[in-house]
Order: sequence, then C-alpha cells, then structure tokens
Amino acid sequence: MSDGQERPVALVSGATRGLGLGIAKALGEAGCVVHVTGRSRAGATTENLPGTVEAAAAAVSAAGAAAGGGSGHSKPCDHRDEAQVQALMAAIARESGRIDILVNNAWGGYEHHPGAAFAAPFLRQPSDNWTRMFDGGLKATFLTTRHALPLMTGPKTADRPRLIVNTVAWAYDEYLGNLYYDVAKAAAIRMVYGLARELSGAEIACVALAPGFVRTERVARALADDPDTLAKLESPDYAGRAVVALAADPDVMERSGRLFTVGDLARDYAFTDTDGRQPPPFRLE
Repeated sequence: MSDGQERPVALVSGATRGLGLGIAKALGEAGCVVHVTGRSRAGATTENLPGTVEAAAAAVSAAGAAAGGGSGHSKPCDHRDEAQVQALMAAIARESGRIDILVNNAWGGYEHHPGAAFAAPFLRQPSDNWTRMFDGGLKATFLTTRHALPLMTGPKTADRPRLIVNTVAWAYDEYLGNLYYDVAKAAAIRMVYGLARELSGAEIACVALAPGFVRTERVARALADDPDTLAKLESPDYAGRAVVALAADPDVMERSGRLFTVGDLARDYAFTDTDGRQPPPFRLE
C-alpha cells in the first residue's frame, strides 16, 4: 500500500488481541503507521486473556519491519469513555496529524454478562444486558467514529486511502443467538449505511466487514481439546488482508455503504489466509 511516499495512518480499536491484532499487523505489513488501542496493559489484562496494547504495538512494528516498513504505536483507551476517546484523537493529531484508515473493532459486549447464559431466551436475559451490550460495542463505535472524523476530512491526496471499517457479526441474516447481541451488531451495519451517505462528498468509504469463525485467543481456549476444528478456522490475519485489499483499492468508493464477508473479499481480491487456504463466506449451520 505504501510506495515510499507518506505512509497511510491507521487507527485500529480493540487491537490487543484477536481480530483487531490481525488487522493491525496486516496494515503494518502493508506499510501503515498503525495506532493500536485496547484496555489491556502490562499487568492488567481483560478477561484473563493474553495480550496487552504495548505488546500489540510491538507485534505490528515487527510485522512492518519484516515487510512493508509500517510501525505500531500503543494507545491505551476504553472506547466507551468519551473523554478517553477525545484524548486518543488529540494524541494521534499530535503524532500523525490525520487518520486515513479507521477500523472500529473494539467490543466489550461479552463482559459482565450476568444472570443468564448468552443463548438464553430473551425473557430470561436481564434488562441490564442491553446497556452492557450496547455500551461495550455500539457506543464505542459511535464515539470513536465521531471523534476520528475531523482527522479524516482534510485535503485528500491520490496516494492515500480514506476508509472506515466496522467489523461486525453477520451470517446471511440468520439469528445470532442472543437478541441484544443480534440487534447491536445489526446497528453497526446500519451505521455504515448511514455514514456512507453522509460522507460520500468527503470521499470516505465506509464498509462493514464480517469475518467467519476466527481462531482468536478466546476461541483457542474454548477449543483447546479439539485441535482439528481449531486448525480449520480463519486466522485473524485473513480479515487483516481484507482490510488491506480494501484500502489499496482505488475504486473502494464503489463499495461504500455495503456489507462484505471476508470470504467474499478474498475471492474478489484474490488473497488467501496465512495457510494458503481461502475459507469461504461464513454461514451458521
């Protein structure tokens, strides 16, 4: 993506681990300056899962050094907190002056989900789960986008993309198993449709990106006794390659306002996962 001129600047929220880290590393490999955010810091990780924002930035820099020369920069941030989001944008403005690529991946909706199992019927779900799901996911996406946009709307040059990606859960309109979760994820898709309309004049492409079943740290822990199934899942890097392909596409505005699966984009742009496979678009069974 970088051809030796000024490097694109990316912000990837929720990039401490999993899908966000895979996307951030792919952007680093493509030559971007990547600001990675997360709440897990050295000595204080969330959900008892491995990974910190500092380690994520180092991994992005390592990926960049081995390939396209990109770099990772750690930015601890809880994207549910507007003051922290504003401070984040001020820091990026000082260091980089702009944002070219925004990936909204922060998602805390699974946390502190008490009282009922995730897949329990709606009437058995505590009403407070609505607030947890929407604050942990959708609110974070809204606040981040709102405060990032002033850094994305300056003069555009031909060598830099302008792209917003919301990572979402979608399975060909199948129910996702939890009403709060399903509605929150659907709202993130609708947000892309609206943003595409409002930002078309600024030439900022907005898309929703739906990965399949991804081999994240959480999933790896759950499937520790089933290595064969685990090996068949998408790596986080697969979605990262999708974001890089979108950002490098000079005609990406033609895709604005639409939802894409990683599998569909792999076929469109002819990229593969890290093991050479091209996992198809995800469907619930």
